[in-house]
Amino acid sequence: MNKRSLKVNDRVIDDHSECYVIAEIGHNHQGELEKATELFRAAKLAGVQAVKLQKRDNESLFTKAAYERPYENENSYGLTYGKHREFLEFGREEYKVLTQLALDLGLDFFSTAFDIPSADFLMDFDPPAFKIASGDLKNFPLLAHVARFGKPMIISTGGGSLEDIKSTYDHIRPINDRICFLQCTATYPTEACDLNLRVIETLRSEFPEVVVGLSDHYNGISMAPAAYVLGARVIEKHFTLNHTWKGTDHALSLEPIGMHKMVRDLQRLRAALGSPDKACLDIEKPAITKMGKSLFAGRELPAGHTLTRADIAIKSPGGGIPPSEFEVLVGKTLKIPVAADHTFSPNDFAG
Repeated sequence: MNKRSLKVNDRVIDDHSECYVIAEIGHNHQGELEKATELFRAAKLAGVQAVKLQKRDNESLFTKAAYERPYENENSYGLTYGKHREFLEFGREEYKVLTQLALDLGLDFFSTAFDIPSADFLMDFDPPAFKIASGDLKNFPLLAHVARFGKPMIISTGGGSLEDIKSTYDHIRPINDRICFLQCTATYPTEACDLNLRVIETLRSEFPEVVVGLSDHYNGISMAPAAYVLGARVIEKHFTLNHTWKGTDHALSLEPIGMHKMVRDLQRLRAALGSPDKACLDIEKPAITKMGKSLFAGRELPAGHTLTRADIAIKSPGGGIPPSEFEVLVGKTLKIPVAADHTFSPNDFAG
């Protein structure tokens, strides 16, 4: 097993593995279990490895003022922000159904824990991993609490500095070494100029034992393959069934066809990266022979003739003595007569 490796359920993620793609459903289910099951099934068809929700214990998470703040807009599901969040929150019955559905579909299913009560709630369902949001990168009490579960921790780093990430690593590494850091820019959506994908290389260098990935808020599919080339092996991407649905995340989420194309491109890219060894492939040989050049007799020549430059022609097809040996043939003596356009071979010469 590679030094840089993370196992989620039976899937091993390392430098040589396929990309582990997480469909971030969040609250795009709009508080409806039926829509959540549709999203799970669509994510499976798109080819992802994991689906993810978000879990909050809203009354303990928010201040009274924040919970009761008026929240009347086109994306609201409640008159206050707290009521809006409560409408979208799934409880035990929904998680029980979705846990079984993910098992049936062969998907990894886990959630972002925004607080300790939510982490405990999620642990009751024995998830294969935990996600930590960018806003909790420095929430050491939550991080330590989740770390003690011993599950893989996939941690977004939006808004954090390298020193913040190092501090988080130093805090949780003694408790749990099953860590993945995601490069993330905490804007929704993120413009290409703000993605800073080369941070992926920085994180890989700073944390040689940690799998690195990308929480991708870019409005498109092209950045995930670029991240893979830079060493990202986990991609988290928001997922919806319809961009026009009510909610703030739908506009930056991929619909099923987009997710399918992104997964397809990641798989093709992994195959395309291939081997670092440069050599002529068997599949190239017919074309190289057809387009290549060999050394031919420029005219009819008798046995015993000593070749001059004027006697040697460079013509297609290839497959004979290559033009790189042109000067080697000059001065060689023929032991047999040859016709014009004869393909020279080592057996034509004396000595």
